[in-house]
Amino acid sequence: MPGPEKNESNSDLSGINKISVERLEEDVQFLSDTVGQRNIHAPGSLEKSASWIEERMNKVGYKPDRHTYQISGLRYGGRSSDNIIAESTGSENPDEIVIVGAHYDTVYNSPGANDNGSAVAVLLSLAEWFSDKPLSRTIRFVAFVNEEPPFFHSSNMGSYAYAKKCRDLDENILAMMAFDGLGYFSDEPKSQSYPLPGLGFIYPKTANFIAFVTRLRDSGLLRTALKSFRDHASLPAEGAALPGFVPGVYWSDHWSFWKHDFPAFLVTDTLLFRDPAYHTPRDTPDRLDYNRMALLAGGLISVIERLAS
Repeated sequence: MPGPEKNESNSDLSGINKISVERLEEDVQFLSDTVGQRNIHAPGSLEKSASWIEERMNKVGYKPDRHTYQISGLRYGGRSSDNIIAESTGSENPDEIVIVGAHYDTVYNSPGANDNGSAVAVLLSLAEWFSDKPLSRTIRFVAFVNEEPPFFHSSNMGSYAYAKKCRDLDENILAMMAFDGLGYFSDEPKSQSYPLPGLGFIYPKTANFIAFVTRLRDSGLLRTALKSFRDHASLPAEGAALPGFVPGVYWSDHWSFWKHDFPAFLVTDTLLFRDPAYHTPRDTPDRLDYNRMALLAGGLISVIERLAS
Protein backbone atom coordinates (compact mmCIF):
# COMPACT_ATOMS: atom_id res chain seq x y z
CA MET A 1 0.00 0.00 0.00
CA PRO A 2 2.61 2.57 -1.03
CA GLY A 3 1.67 6.20 -0.52
CA PRO A 4 1.23 8.89 -3.16
CA GLU A 5 4.10 10.92 -4.53
CA LYS A 6 3.47 13.65 -1.94
CA ASN A 7 5.40 11.56 0.59
CA GLU A 8 8.29 13.96 0.71
CA SER A 9 9.40 16.15 3.62
CA ASN A 10 6.27 17.85 4.88
CA SER A 11 6.56 21.03 6.90
CA ASP A 12 2.79 21.65 7.00
CA LEU A 13 1.85 21.78 10.68
CA SER A 14 -1.88 22.27 10.11
CA GLY A 15 -3.87 20.46 12.76
CA ILE A 16 -0.92 20.23 15.12
CA ASN A 17 -2.84 22.14 17.78
CA LYS A 18 -4.99 19.06 18.41
CA ILE A 19 -2.12 17.58 20.42
CA SER A 20 0.27 19.42 22.74
CA VAL A 21 3.82 19.24 21.43
CA GLU A 22 5.07 20.35 24.83
CA ARG A 23 3.14 17.60 26.63
CA LEU A 24 4.56 14.95 24.31
CA GLU A 25 8.09 16.12 25.04
CA GLU A 26 7.49 16.34 28.79
CA ASP A 27 6.14 12.79 28.89
CA VAL A 28 9.06 11.37 26.92
CA GLN A 29 11.52 13.23 29.14
CA PHE A 30 9.90 11.91 32.31
CA LEU A 31 10.09 8.31 31.18
CA SER A 32 13.56 8.57 29.67
CA ASP A 33 15.34 11.04 31.97
CA THR A 34 13.52 10.80 35.30
CA VAL A 35 12.87 7.05 35.30
CA GLY A 36 15.47 5.95 32.77
CA GLN A 37 15.65 2.32 31.75
CA ARG A 38 12.42 0.54 32.60
CA ASN A 39 12.67 -3.20 32.99
CA ILE A 40 12.91 -6.06 35.44
CA HIS A 41 16.67 -5.45 35.83
CA ALA A 42 16.16 -1.91 37.19
CA PRO A 43 14.45 -2.28 40.59
CA GLY A 44 11.43 -0.04 41.01
CA SER A 45 11.49 1.29 37.45
CA LEU A 46 8.41 -0.56 36.22
CA GLU A 47 6.34 0.32 39.28
CA LYS A 48 7.40 3.98 39.06
CA SER A 49 6.39 4.04 35.40
CA ALA A 50 3.08 2.27 36.01
CA SER A 51 2.14 4.59 38.87
CA TRP A 52 2.98 7.64 36.78
CA ILE A 53 0.86 6.39 33.87
CA GLU A 54 -2.02 5.81 36.28
CA GLU A 55 -1.62 9.34 37.61
CA ARG A 56 -1.62 10.81 34.11
CA MET A 57 -4.79 8.88 33.28
CA ASN A 58 -6.45 9.98 36.51
CA LYS A 59 -5.73 13.63 35.82
CA VAL A 60 -7.67 13.58 32.56
CA GLY A 61 -10.73 11.87 33.99
CA TYR A 62 -10.17 8.11 33.80
CA LYS A 63 -10.24 5.56 36.60
CA PRO A 64 -7.48 3.29 35.31
CA ASP A 65 -7.32 -0.39 36.18
CA ARG A 66 -4.29 -2.58 36.71
CA HIS A 67 -4.13 -5.95 35.06
CA THR A 68 -1.65 -7.84 37.23
CA TYR A 69 -0.28 -11.18 36.06
CA GLN A 70 2.37 -13.62 37.24
CA ILE A 71 5.58 -14.21 35.31
CA SER A 72 6.45 -17.85 34.75
CA GLY A 73 9.80 -19.58 34.31
CA LEU A 74 12.82 -20.52 36.38
CA ARG A 75 14.64 -17.16 36.49
CA TYR A 76 11.79 -14.69 36.98
CA GLY A 77 8.96 -16.98 38.05
CA GLY A 78 6.79 -15.73 40.88
CA ARG A 79 7.21 -12.05 40.11
CA SER A 80 4.21 -10.02 39.05
CA SER A 81 3.86 -7.29 36.43
CA ASP A 82 1.19 -4.75 35.58
CA ASN A 83 -0.58 -3.50 32.48
CA ILE A 84 -2.44 -0.20 32.91
CA ILE A 85 -5.87 0.17 31.29
CA ALA A 86 -8.03 3.26 30.78
CA GLU A 87 -11.41 2.81 29.13
CA SER A 88 -13.80 5.12 27.33
CA THR A 89 -17.03 3.14 27.33
CA GLY A 90 -18.97 3.10 24.08
CA SER A 91 -22.22 5.06 24.02
CA GLU A 92 -24.13 2.70 21.70
CA ASN A 93 -22.20 -0.55 21.35
CA PRO A 94 -20.06 -0.83 24.49
CA ASP A 95 -19.36 -4.55 23.97
CA GLU A 96 -17.57 -3.78 20.69
CA ILE A 97 -14.00 -2.89 21.65
CA VAL A 98 -11.04 -1.15 20.01
CA ILE A 99 -7.71 -1.48 21.84
CA VAL A 100 -4.93 1.08 21.47
CA GLY A 101 -1.69 0.00 23.13
CA ALA A 102 2.00 0.72 23.67
CA HIS A 103 4.61 -0.92 25.88
CA TYR A 104 6.28 1.19 28.57
CA ASP A 105 9.31 -1.01 29.29
CA THR A 106 12.74 -0.72 27.66
CA VAL A 107 15.65 -2.98 26.87
CA TYR A 108 18.49 -3.21 29.37
CA ASN A 109 20.66 -0.09 29.64
CA SER A 110 18.59 2.13 27.36
CA PRO A 111 16.53 5.17 28.42
CA GLY A 112 14.11 4.24 25.65
CA ALA A 113 13.03 7.69 24.46
CA ASN A 114 11.89 6.45 21.06
CA ASP A 115 11.52 2.79 22.04
CA ASN A 116 9.07 3.23 23.58
CA GLY A 117 8.64 6.51 25.42
CA SER A 118 7.47 8.17 22.20
CA ALA A 119 4.61 5.69 21.81
CA VAL A 120 3.53 5.96 25.45
CA ALA A 121 3.46 9.76 25.11
CA VAL A 122 1.24 9.51 22.02
CA LEU A 123 -0.97 6.93 23.76
CA LEU A 124 -1.47 9.28 26.73
CA SER A 125 -2.27 12.23 24.48
CA LEU A 126 -4.86 10.21 22.58
CA ALA A 127 -6.39 8.98 25.82
CA GLU A 128 -6.66 12.57 26.99
CA TRP A 129 -8.30 13.64 23.73
CA PHE A 130 -11.00 10.97 23.99
CA SER A 131 -11.56 11.26 27.75
CA ASP A 132 -14.65 13.44 27.23
CA LYS A 133 -15.52 12.32 23.69
CA PRO A 134 -17.10 8.85 23.91
CA LEU A 135 -17.71 7.08 20.61
CA SER A 136 -20.18 4.37 19.68
CA ARG A 137 -17.74 1.59 20.55
CA THR A 138 -15.54 1.19 23.62
CA ILE A 139 -11.94 2.37 23.36
CA ARG A 140 -9.34 0.85 25.67
CA PHE A 141 -5.98 2.56 26.04
CA VAL A 142 -3.50 0.04 27.41
CA ALA A 143 0.10 0.57 28.54
CA PHE A 144 1.74 -2.85 28.33
CA VAL A 145 4.71 -4.11 30.32
CA ASN A 146 7.46 -6.58 29.35
CA GLU A 147 7.46 -6.33 25.57
CA GLU A 148 11.26 -6.25 25.40
CA PRO A 149 13.75 -9.09 26.04
CA PRO A 150 13.95 -11.31 28.04
CA PHE A 151 10.19 -11.61 27.58
CA PHE A 152 9.87 -10.72 23.88
CA HIS A 153 7.62 -13.14 21.96
CA SER A 154 6.72 -15.17 25.01
CA SER A 155 3.70 -15.73 27.21
CA ASN A 156 5.35 -13.42 29.77
CA MET A 157 4.76 -10.34 27.63
CA GLY A 158 2.21 -8.03 29.20
CA SER A 159 0.27 -7.83 25.97
CA TYR A 160 0.18 -11.64 25.69
CA ALA A 161 -1.20 -12.00 29.20
CA TYR A 162 -3.78 -9.31 28.51
CA ALA A 163 -4.82 -10.73 25.12
CA LYS A 164 -5.25 -14.13 26.77
CA LYS A 165 -7.50 -12.56 29.40
CA CYS A 166 -9.58 -10.93 26.66
CA ARG A 167 -9.90 -14.26 24.85
CA ASP A 168 -10.80 -16.12 28.06
CA LEU A 169 -13.57 -13.55 28.62
CA ASP A 170 -14.66 -13.95 24.98
CA GLU A 171 -14.55 -10.19 24.46
CA ASN A 172 -15.52 -8.74 21.11
CA ILE A 173 -12.30 -6.96 20.14
CA LEU A 174 -12.79 -5.57 16.64
CA ALA A 175 -9.31 -4.08 16.28
CA MET A 176 -6.05 -3.70 18.17
CA MET A 177 -3.60 -0.95 17.20
CA ALA A 178 -0.07 -1.20 18.67
CA PHE A 179 2.37 1.74 18.81
CA ASP A 180 6.10 1.09 18.81
CA GLY A 181 8.66 3.80 18.03
CA LEU A 182 6.81 6.93 16.93
CA GLY A 183 9.37 9.71 17.26
CA TYR A 184 12.41 9.34 15.01
CA PHE A 185 12.29 10.92 11.55
CA SER A 186 14.92 12.05 9.06
CA ASP A 187 14.91 14.06 5.84
CA GLU A 188 18.34 12.76 4.82
CA PRO A 189 18.49 10.77 1.57
CA LYS A 190 18.82 7.00 2.03
CA SER A 191 17.94 7.26 5.72
CA GLN A 192 15.35 4.47 5.45
CA SER A 193 16.09 0.77 5.06
CA TYR A 194 13.85 -2.31 4.93
CA PRO A 195 13.89 -5.96 6.06
CA LEU A 196 13.68 -7.19 2.46
CA PRO A 197 15.77 -5.64 -0.35
CA GLY A 198 12.87 -5.44 -2.80
CA LEU A 199 10.82 -3.20 -0.53
CA GLY A 200 13.27 -0.36 -1.14
CA PHE A 201 12.10 -0.23 -4.75
CA ILE A 202 8.46 0.22 -3.67
CA TYR A 203 8.66 2.39 -0.57
CA PRO A 204 10.52 5.67 0.17
CA LYS A 205 14.23 5.75 0.93
CA THR A 206 13.84 8.83 3.15
CA ALA A 207 12.72 8.25 6.74
CA ASN A 208 10.12 11.03 6.90
CA PHE A 209 6.95 8.90 7.06
CA ILE A 210 5.05 6.71 9.50
CA ALA A 211 4.31 3.06 8.71
CA PHE A 212 1.16 0.98 9.20
CA VAL A 213 2.06 -2.72 9.13
CA THR A 214 0.19 -6.00 9.51
CA ARG A 215 -0.11 -9.60 8.33
CA LEU A 216 -1.94 -10.46 5.11
CA ARG A 217 -5.01 -11.67 6.99
CA ASP A 218 -5.68 -8.20 8.46
CA SER A 219 -5.08 -6.21 5.29
CA GLY A 220 -8.69 -4.96 5.20
CA LEU A 221 -8.40 -3.48 8.68
CA LEU A 222 -5.09 -1.87 7.76
CA ARG A 223 -6.53 -0.30 4.60
CA THR A 224 -9.38 1.22 6.61
CA ALA A 225 -7.00 2.69 9.18
CA LEU A 226 -4.51 3.91 6.61
CA LYS A 227 -7.14 5.60 4.47
CA SER A 228 -8.52 7.46 7.47
CA PHE A 229 -5.02 8.62 8.44
CA ARG A 230 -4.15 9.77 4.93
CA ASP A 231 -7.45 11.59 4.57
CA HIS A 232 -6.88 13.66 7.72
CA ALA A 233 -3.15 13.87 8.46
CA SER A 234 -0.44 15.91 6.76
CA LEU A 235 2.28 13.47 7.85
CA PRO A 236 3.14 10.99 5.07
CA ALA A 237 2.10 7.40 5.76
CA GLU A 238 2.98 4.08 4.16
CA GLY A 239 1.13 0.80 4.58
CA ALA A 240 2.18 -2.81 4.17
CA ALA A 241 0.33 -6.10 4.64
CA LEU A 242 3.01 -8.76 4.43
CA PRO A 243 3.50 -12.42 5.37
CA GLY A 244 3.74 -12.64 9.15
CA PHE A 245 7.24 -14.14 9.05
CA VAL A 246 8.84 -11.06 7.43
CA PRO A 247 11.23 -9.44 9.95
CA GLY A 248 9.60 -6.48 11.65
CA VAL A 249 6.02 -7.39 10.77
CA TYR A 250 5.45 -9.26 14.04
CA TRP A 251 7.87 -7.43 16.33
CA SER A 252 5.55 -5.80 18.87
CA ASP A 253 2.46 -6.16 21.02
CA HIS A 254 0.06 -6.73 18.11
CA TRP A 255 1.66 -10.18 17.78
CA SER A 256 0.13 -11.15 21.14
CA PHE A 257 -3.34 -10.38 19.81
CA TRP A 258 -2.70 -12.34 16.64
CA LYS A 259 -1.81 -15.31 18.83
CA HIS A 260 -5.27 -15.06 20.40
CA ASP A 261 -7.07 -14.66 17.09
CA PHE A 262 -7.80 -10.93 17.27
CA PRO A 263 -7.27 -8.56 14.31
CA ALA A 264 -4.37 -6.19 14.94
CA PHE A 265 -1.80 -3.95 13.27
CA LEU A 266 1.30 -1.93 14.11
CA VAL A 267 1.98 1.79 13.76
CA THR A 268 5.72 2.53 13.81
CA ASP A 269 8.53 4.71 12.53
CA THR A 270 10.19 1.32 11.72
CA LEU A 271 12.74 1.60 14.58
CA LEU A 272 15.95 -0.27 13.67
CA PHE A 273 15.32 0.25 9.95
CA ARG A 274 15.97 3.98 10.40
CA ASP A 275 16.99 4.79 13.98
CA PRO A 276 20.75 4.44 14.63
CA ALA A 277 20.22 4.62 18.40
CA TYR A 278 17.74 1.73 18.52
CA HIS A 279 18.20 -0.35 21.70
CA THR A 280 21.25 1.66 22.84
CA PRO A 281 22.05 4.14 25.63
CA ARG A 282 21.84 6.87 22.94
CA ASP A 283 18.05 6.57 22.61
CA THR A 284 17.51 9.95 24.29
CA PRO A 285 14.70 12.55 24.12
CA ASP A 286 16.70 15.23 22.30
CA ARG A 287 16.73 13.15 19.10
CA LEU A 288 12.97 13.01 18.60
CA ASP A 289 10.78 15.14 16.35
CA TYR A 290 7.92 16.27 18.58
CA ASN A 291 6.21 18.31 15.86
CA ARG A 292 5.88 15.24 13.68
CA MET A 293 4.78 13.21 16.69
CA ALA A 294 1.96 15.72 17.23
CA LEU A 295 0.95 15.48 13.56
CA LEU A 296 0.98 11.71 13.89
CA ALA A 297 -1.19 11.79 17.01
CA GLY A 298 -3.61 14.16 15.30
CA GLY A 299 -3.98 11.73 12.40
CA LEU A 300 -4.45 8.80 14.77
CA ILE A 301 -7.43 10.61 16.31
CA SER A 302 -9.18 10.13 12.97
CA VAL A 303 -8.17 6.47 12.82
CA ILE A 304 -9.64 5.79 16.26
CA GLU A 305 -12.80 7.70 15.38
CA ARG A 306 -13.20 5.55 12.26
CA LEU A 307 -12.58 2.24 14.03
CA ALA A 308 -14.70 3.01 17.09
CA SER A 309 -17.71 4.61 15.36
